[in-house]
Amino acid sequence: MSTVTPAAAPETDPRVKAVFDDIRATRKSDFVNNMWRYLAFDPPLLETTWAEVKAVMATPSNLDPLVKEMLYIAVSATNGCSYCVHSHTAAARAKGMTDAQHAELLHIIALAAKTNQLATALQVPVDAVFDADRGKAE
Repeated sequence: MSTVTPAAAPETDPRVKAVFDDIRATRKSDFVNNMWRYLAFDPPLLETTWAEVKAVMATPSNLDPLVKEMLYIAVSATNGCSYCVHSHTAAARAKGMTDAQHAELLHIIALAAKTNQLATALQVPVDAVFDADRGKAE
């Protein structure tokens, strides 16, 4: 159950309509998913969140779009966000993620969770060689 009620006709607000139109154009789809529909309760929050998502996820960069989606899945799984796991798994599949890649991703997520928990429980000190500040002038 959500914490806000989405507007019945969110696009009557010109700011919301502009964002939804940009989502459709950017994604080349008429589908505007629930994340955006629910964020539309606050047009400024909708605008800034979409701008950030568009800048990171939909703008060409040094990372391949599939890699970005797979990273999003990993972080979403770690943060326990079922909605984002589903959304970004669908996006990754649309960008070509195979079942084998998905399985490997899940193995990596599980391994990272395990070793993170062990390092935290043991309070393992960071090796000096891994410290980017090592050797910098003070």
